Amino acid sequence: MINQFGINLGFYLLMPYLAGYLAGPLGLAAWAVGLVLGVRNFSQQGMFLVGGTLADRLGYKPLIVAGCLLRTAGFALLAVATSLPMVLIASAATGFAGALFNPAVRAYLAAEAGERRVEAFAVFNIFYQAGILVGPLAGLALMVADFRITATVAAVVFAALTVAQLFALPPRRAAVPAVRGSVLADWRRVAGNRRFLAFSGVMIGSYVLSFQIYLALPLQAGYLSPGRAQLLTSALFVVSGVVAVAGQLRITAWFRRRWGTGRALVAGMGVLAAGFLPLLLVPGPRPFGTATAVVALLVSAAILAVGTAAVFPFEMDTVVSLSGGNLVATHYGFYNTIVGVGILIGNLATGVVLGAARSAGLEALVWAGLVAIGGSAAVALARLDRSARPASDDGVAVRDSVRESA
Repeated sequence: MINQFGINLGFYLLMPYLAGYLAGPLGLAAWAVGLVLGVRNFSQQGMFLVGGTLADRLGYKPLIVAGCLLRTAGFALLAVATSLPMVLIASAATGFAGALFNPAVRAYLAAEAGERRVEAFAVFNIFYQAGILVGPLAGLALMVADFRITATVAAVVFAALTVAQLFALPPRRAAVPAVRGSVLADWRRVAGNRRFLAFSGVMIGSYVLSFQIYLALPLQAGYLSPGRAQLLTSALFVVSGVVAVAGQLRITAWFRRRWGTGRALVAGMGVLAAGFLPLLLVPGPRPFGTATAVVALLVSAAILAVGTAAVFPFEMDTVVSLSGGNLVATHYGFYNTIVGVGILIGNLATGVVLGAARSAGLEALVWAGLVAIGGSAAVALARLDRSARPASDDGVAVRDSVRESA
């Protein structure tokens, strides 16, 4: 838990301000800034499967430590990089570091928590969101001095995490040993898990919706208040972080008590879809005024935070259950790769459609489309849940009813 808080603290100290530094003090062209950010994203999303496979074969702790060490080196290099090749190498290193430790961290937590995975991932999300909440604020304070100081502090955070995990984290492997074979055999085994693949595909909708806190909502903030866009965007992250940190355990407990795991995922997806209804009703300053539109934007951020908090613990638990407790990190790596590709396509489509719709004065269509994506994903999850359990089952979970088939 502390490791994940530190990971997000160190990452968000730096990354929100990287593009501005590259385009400003470093003087890179816009295409070069896009290339750097694209390389960082690809080196993480595209390598999750590799990181998960290594974690299953070498153990979770070595991959967590190696990822923290590699990100230390990447951020340290960013602090001294003065040319595009150096920046690209540093960005690739920070991205691949995430691919190493992310599947391992989740698999470690699942193995350690045993049957209490849902509760463990709920607490995990509190630490995760707290790092996202504190990191940008601390980074903003450091950026008053210099970006290089910010990068150095981020490297120090990851260096401390490396040492702490090396000496304090007990070794941990999967509770059910993976069948030893070739890497390709492992990948074929995961790719042959049809229910897991179906679940992964449906959950792309969840990530496309929740990631609009980084894309559509900040763009809406700039549209509503160009002069105060940065302040309003910061408010979005504060609202989202506070809801997640303060409400995660209550939200998880209520959804589990009310619906159980499988149906809680459906309900959580419905909440994510509903997060865009305020923007659908108030898509711009007219006719209710800018203040009302800003309130609608902040309410949307809060609803999305509730939906994300509702979905995340049950989603992570379901991945483990669908894996059958075998090759857990590889399943997480495969899952992250699938949703990562979905996020890339979804964000690209959202950006294009939002720009075109705003030019045509049809902003409401964008929010209606996002509501439709969430509604469709909720229906698909409900069908998966029904197909995975007998009609007489009480609907406790997708995970509870697929263990035998997994």
